[in-house]
Amino acid sequence: MAAQDADELADLAGASESGYQELGKLVGQYRTLGAKSPPHGPTAPWQGGGNFRIDPLPAIAILLALVTSRRTAAALLITRGEGSDRAVFLVERSPELRFFGGYWALPGGTVGDEDQPGLGLDHALQSCAHRELFEETGLLRHRLPPNRTGGEALVGAREQLLASASPGKDGGAPPPSPWPSLCAGTVPPVPLRELCRIETPPFAPVRYDTAFFHVPLEHCVAGTDGARPDVWRGELVQGRWWLPQQALASWRNGDLLLVPPVVILLQHLARTADFEHFAAEIASTTNGYREGRLHQVRFSPGIVLAPLRTPTLPPATTTNCYIVGTDKLWIVDPGSPHPDEQARLLALLDELVADGASLAGILVTHHHRDHVGGVNALSRARDLPVRGHPLTLTRLEPGYRAGAALDDGMRVPLGRSPDGNNGWELLAVHTPGHDRGHLCFRESRYGTMLVGDMLSTVSTIIVDPPEGHLATYLRSLERLATEPLTTLYPAHGPALRDGQRLVKQYLRHRRQRETKLVEVLQQSPGTLDELLPKVYWDADPKLFGFAARSLLAGLQKLQEEGRATESNGRWQTVG
Repeated sequence: MAAQDADELADLAGASESGYQELGKLVGQYRTLGAKSPPHGPTAPWQGGGNFRIDPLPAIAILLALVTSRRTAAALLITRGEGSDRAVFLVERSPELRFFGGYWALPGGTVGDEDQPGLGLDHALQSCAHRELFEETGLLRHRLPPNRTGGEALVGAREQLLASASPGKDGGAPPPSPWPSLCAGTVPPVPLRELCRIETPPFAPVRYDTAFFHVPLEHCVAGTDGARPDVWRGELVQGRWWLPQQALASWRNGDLLLVPPVVILLQHLARTADFEHFAAEIASTTNGYREGRLHQVRFSPGIVLAPLRTPTLPPATTTNCYIVGTDKLWIVDPGSPHPDEQARLLALLDELVADGASLAGILVTHHHRDHVGGVNALSRARDLPVRGHPLTLTRLEPGYRAGAALDDGMRVPLGRSPDGNNGWELLAVHTPGHDRGHLCFRESRYGTMLVGDMLSTVSTIIVDPPEGHLATYLRSLERLATEPLTTLYPAHGPALRDGQRLVKQYLRHRRQRETKLVEVLQQSPGTLDELLPKVYWDADPKLFGFAARSLLAGLQKLQEEGRATESNGRWQTVG
């Protein structure tokens, strides 16, 4: 993950546009902890430009810090109508946004200084919810004096609010928020009803603890377009009213991208016309999440992401187990060896079976321990066959029910797709390099792909000889670059909508790292230990053990190509 500009780093880290300043601070913290400055330095400030170049920064230290980053946020369930006619207002996020760009979501945002968090979390969340309601939809619940609502006063106040939420000119500080002064002297409205709270599961490097508030449209007393939502183009593209069933049907048809928490809320809304029953059910479900139940996280139809704690490599702390299917469920990479995590997975599977599905079997992408640590326990607990590449199956510990081996081009039937079409299936794609028996799985209806450890959205991938082979890994990446690929599901990190973009970033990173290696060798031959701090000058010495394996893989690739030689442990270029 070296040599990436700020846009790409934010994309991989799951950071939003507003996170650039935080990322910049983390870079500064990282350097003060012992890393040297980049040889070429920054080309522009972090704020707004997206041109800060890190050359070649693995960003592991930054991402380690981001793993523990939590933000408090408010989201707004704006409704109109009653019973089966109740509709929800959703907004489409700009495709250019790094965080859920192109997805439909609820209006909302993170708590800011203008929300006065020092007065308590409840106060800050209410302030944030009302501020975001005005900022993103132009609606107000505050009864303001006429001089603040008449003419163009509200439009001007909203323009100032949006300006205060954006970076200032030339990377300077943004203007102060007008929100406190807009509400000054008014009687606060009756607090919004908090329906539930959902915290991002631990697969993401930036986790949001979000309170979801109900906003009946009739409770809004003013707005920039009267008493109706008014979305201005910018971070948001458009907004519209959806019946829950209508939005879910469009999502299942592949016509609509929905952020995972909205899928959960819409599914609960679609089950009942009684709002109080919905409120009780969503509170029960999300309280279960906070007590340890696994979320049903869906970035696209038919795939549930379940992050399980595993003995994996930093910065990851979990491995994503995937449950693929609607009628017949295949569990991909149940990697946790921990009984408590295995119990959480079994509970989630029981929920899905209770909804009418059946368990078909277990698929494994490769044999590494953080991917197969729970295979035997799950196979025995539910009498499920285990399928994978022949090189993987022969390396699993005995004790599982063996299924048919899978090789390149073989297909796994899934039954009916989420939109009701028959012939849905997974295609096995052999992608050696990280591991000789590594398989990716591409599903046929939406073009999504489960990529195992070929790529990650929280870190780089270690290619560890002799099992790992860099030239082979690059050929596998190049093959993935030719696959019709939409959403990419990695083993570590959140799913990514534009999977091909990440594949290209990985290829570019590997080329840039090789260029740096050749440059160092041309300047001075050396042993692995001597070359390591020069090639990985920016890495935390505590991580040199991991970096050394990738360095060896790079040296061996140059040797295979006749571009480097090794004698008595010393490496040098040829010619």
